[in-house]
Amino acid sequence: MNDDELMSGVRDAFEILDPVPPHVLAAARASIAWRTASATLAELEHDRPVRAAAGVRGAAGRTLTFTCPGSTVEIEIAEDGRHREITGRLVPPRAAVVEVRHRDLPPDGVTAHAEAAGLFCVPRVPEGLVSLVFRLEDGSSIVTSWIHL
Repeated sequence: MNDDELMSGVRDAFEILDPVPPHVLAAARASIAWRTASATLAELEHDRPVRAAAGVRGAAGRTLTFTCPGSTVEIEIAEDGRHREITGRLVPPRAAVVEVRHRDLPPDGVTAHAEAAGLFCVPRVPEGLVSLVFRLEDGSSIVTSWIHL
């Protein structure tokens, strides 16, 4: 028995005794589809809770900062029941199409527009794992790392 035959036997045993659940396979395939070629990854640098001011209605939220070479993405997340509202800005300011990626959203996600000042707002984002894609006017893209809302 050579190595390939041994590995094939081990693979068959695992498929029978402990198969990968279908939802895990679906998530793995979807993650490949979510890949944005030639995008710059903006990694999470700060994640700070924000407390609601005394006497002001509304739940506490979070402020997150993502950075990549030459750009910063600052967002605030406010809770609204089972949904979240994401507001933020691109630094340096520039216009972009903002796409929210989430496993419970359609493949195109939810989109919004960042104005020339870099400001944007995306209402009614379901809680869960989320990544933002910024498609800039020059054809480049910035993608944030995944965060849990």
